[in-house]
Amino acid sequence: MSEQAHPRADEIDTLTTRELVALMHDEDRHAIEAVEGQLEQIAAAVDAIAAQLRAGGNLHYFGAGTSGRLAALDAAEIPATFGVAAEPVIAHAAGDGEAEDDDRMGTEHARGASLTSNDAVVGVSASGRTAYVLGAITEARRAGALVVALTCAPGSPLGAAADVAIEIAAGPEVIAGSTRLKAGTAQKAALNMISTGLFTRLGHTYRGRMVDVVTANEKLQRRANAMVRELTGCSDESVEAALGDAGGNAKLAILMLRCGLDAAAGRARLTAARGDLAVALGERTTR
Repeated sequence: MSEQAHPRADEIDTLTTRELVALMHDEDRHAIEAVEGQLEQIAAAVDAIAAQLRAGGNLHYFGAGTSGRLAALDAAEIPATFGVAAEPVIAHAAGDGEAEDDDRMGTEHARGASLTSNDAVVGVSASGRTAYVLGAITEARRAGALVVALTCAPGSPLGAAADVAIEIAAGPEVIAGSTRLKAGTAQKAALNMISTGLFTRLGHTYRGRMVDVVTANEKLQRRANAMVRELTGCSDESVEAALGDAGGNAKLAILMLRCGLDAAAGRARLTAARGDLAVALGERTTR
């Protein structure tokens, strides 16, 4: 669909700049609305990927062109947002040009990732036909990894090869073939849902807060202080003391203050709860 001319293509050159950007804005809105039709598949992908990571696997993105760059951006944001090491989410991006057509490169990159049956692989391709991604997916299936497709082309070869197919019918682009527009908007929204849903399910957030935030600068230190104060109702002095004992770990400080634990006991309880603060607090059982 992204290669087809837009219904208003013949008049685009005559639009005012205001009319042109309004058209682009309206098309982006339609792209986001199209994501709604794939929420069941996105949720299924999140749950399936979470099970893989709980089993010790990693999440690998494979994409080329705009899709590859969006996947790389999503992977790059994970450590800062959720306080995890870079390893659980790895992006493999082929770039533009001939690399997109190189299925052998996709196979080699997937093979070089040493995929196992515990891993999850998300192939990101607006057309669902990118040879690099299809090569990587073929190798992922050979390794027994979970395969998720993220495309804007229902019925594509990539979707057919996946265990879970997220196929967003975004429709023709304002500039035909420019998938950084509507298709990119839809893919970015879906990737946000996949990664945020995944690490929420894995216990790296609590009540909508980034409790695993790494306090690497003053802004993040202030965020951690405010978070601990909000979630415990304790005084500034108690919060600062707990964060100091916890080495700046907001999740641990919250548990210490809520349960009257020292740092060692808090760490032990978090370890037993696999890092899930709600479980450590006894608010629910392990997922």
